[in-house]
Amino acid sequence: MEISYQSDPDSSGSARFTNRELSWLQFASRLLDLAYDETLPTLERLKFLAIFYQGLDEFFQVRIAGLKDQLAAHHRLLSPDGRTPREQLQSVKVDLDKLFIRVHALWGELCGDLERAGIEIIGVRDTSREERAFLRRSFADEIYPILTPLAIDPSHPFPYISNLSLNLAVRIDNVVQIDSSDRSELKIARVKVPPIVNRFVELGTSGRFVPLEEIIADNVHMLFPNVEVVSTSYFRVTRNADIILEEGEADDLLELVATELRRRRFGRAVRLEVSTDTDADVAELLIRELDIHPDDVYRSAIPLGLDALWDLYRLDRPELKSPQPPTVPPVELVDQAGDTLDVFTILKDRDVLVHHPYESFSLSVESFIAQAARDPDVLAIKQTLYRTSGDSTIVNSLVEAAERGKQVAVLVEVKARFDELANITWAKTLEEAGVHVVYGLVGLKTHLKAILVVRKEGESLVRYCHLGTGNYNARTAKSYEDFGFLTSRQAFGEDLTEVFNMLTGFSDPERYQRLVLAPRFLRSYLSELIDAEGRKGEQGRIVIKVNGLVDPEMIDQLYRASQAGVEIDLIVRGICSLRPGIAGLSESIRVRSIVGSVLEHSRIYCFGGPDPLATKVFLSSADLMTRNLDRRVEVLFPLESNALRDRVLEFLDLELADDQRSWTLTAEHGWQRVVATKGVNAQELLGVAAFERSRARSDRRVL
Repeated sequence: MEISYQSDPDSSGSARFTNRELSWLQFASRLLDLAYDETLPTLERLKFLAIFYQGLDEFFQVRIAGLKDQLAAHHRLLSPDGRTPREQLQSVKVDLDKLFIRVHALWGELCGDLERAGIEIIGVRDTSREERAFLRRSFADEIYPILTPLAIDPSHPFPYISNLSLNLAVRIDNVVQIDSSDRSELKIARVKVPPIVNRFVELGTSGRFVPLEEIIADNVHMLFPNVEVVSTSYFRVTRNADIILEEGEADDLLELVATELRRRRFGRAVRLEVSTDTDADVAELLIRELDIHPDDVYRSAIPLGLDALWDLYRLDRPELKSPQPPTVPPVELVDQAGDTLDVFTILKDRDVLVHHPYESFSLSVESFIAQAARDPDVLAIKQTLYRTSGDSTIVNSLVEAAERGKQVAVLVEVKARFDELANITWAKTLEEAGVHVVYGLVGLKTHLKAILVVRKEGESLVRYCHLGTGNYNARTAKSYEDFGFLTSRQAFGEDLTEVFNMLTGFSDPERYQRLVLAPRFLRSYLSELIDAEGRKGEQGRIVIKVNGLVDPEMIDQLYRASQAGVEIDLIVRGICSLRPGIAGLSESIRVRSIVGSVLEHSRIYCFGGPDPLATKVFLSSADLMTRNLDRRVEVLFPLESNALRDRVLEFLDLELADDQRSWTLTAEHGWQRVVATKGVNAQELLGVAAFERSRARSDRRVL
């Protein structure tokens, strides 16, 4: 079924909101800005282009797929900015075409810069005779045996094309003899480019790389001996990858998710990418068999699926990359020799705040769980897992704790998008070790990041807690900016005990002492805090840092506070539907975005003015998006230590002063790069500050 993109004349927009999908494309444009930034090292620019393509794939799999589902179901629901699904798809198409014009121009520029750095991406035609012979030997020995050509003709049905796979469409001589007369019949074969082979194949150690698909195309005659190959072109299909669960009808959530993952492989096609040399007959066949609208076909003169540029970024060329922020041990958790201290002894005296990636995840969070697993006085460990890494020492520690006879309970969120399969695997590993595993709550995703450790100390039980803004993932903790909070405060321990009882049982507390949970309490609590600042008028002050700001009610709350005169600064990395600087609506609201080598990921909520000492500072797992406030289990928690609170406020001040990796949002002109005047790079300065704190500790040791 084809879906038309004709505009609906009856729809109308709103001046209060920016469309969510268009806002994401604006974020994608900021990534391209960095890929264009000639002040960055060449491979760093290449990395941002790879991130752009990764994000775009997810955008089509989830957001575009969702709009298409609405359109196919004839939904007339309007987005907050007043657009129908059809109008949103129309506008997205226009902006995407503009982005791809930029990408095509950028590709040639980047290839030139790479060549000057001794890294060439060339076609087979650009190789020497010796190099081509090398490629043919490599193809015969390492690639040919794993390829499977699939014929497409009247006797061979159109094969299933897997999501995001890169493919060759090979057109075969189409003149056949039937009843003593020639008749034209389209015959093509599909050859999948194997994802287990590096996408860019190096010619020895020359620094010259050839795309794998070109090597296959150059040797395609080996797959079709004694057959004339008319043409070879490339294509790639993106499918609907969102999972829709009817959880109320499920007896086993784990099996339900596993079943839906199998179904997702066969999701409806939502995008077809083809090389510009694809002939019309082949393109028509693909469009027809994939049941896709011509507007969803994207022709490209550059290689498809450039998320594979990560293969080149991994080259050992540090001079072509931005220096990674130094990761140092948290000074509160190591001694002067750099050895890990007993975390329980430290937390009896004070709270600890750890800032990743500048401070080590391994020597803080992972060490906390490892010590708890081995400590004979620890009786129980409870934890949430939303996303974790493939080499997770956290899971290993939880398994060890269970094997040592401790009570271990873990909520594994098997509905975490694109991590469902990995989480099912972790869940089964934990269960086999004797861990009590819960798979999430019906109708809700559990997104909060929490650990509770119960320890026997004398005649008492003492509870130790970790609450964070980011996932328990050692890999992403090296590049995602997040805060982790460690405490033994009784109120936090009691609250977290109730939280885990709610997650694993039937507890439903009316209130918590310190923690604020979504979906039951968080929306109303944030509304009260915003309204309280509004009552202060021009003396009010709000600073919020999130990854996304979309929820219409929260945006309207901020508008009302602005109309009362409250000064509001918002740091929003990605999607922002709020429109700042509109007379009579949002004059006192400023919005900025920081996009750099470190992914800004922490969520921070600050309320208070004019006295800085009275400012309330909260960390959270939740963004200001409807899904976080209404359809997820999230947590907001206060920092009660003045030292920790001041540290977060200093961090926010630094981010608001950044003029190297920052953009500001205006109502009239959209996102604009901040003009550099002081040369403040917040991420670099944070790395330097962490290193200086660590060095100061070392210097004290020497003295």
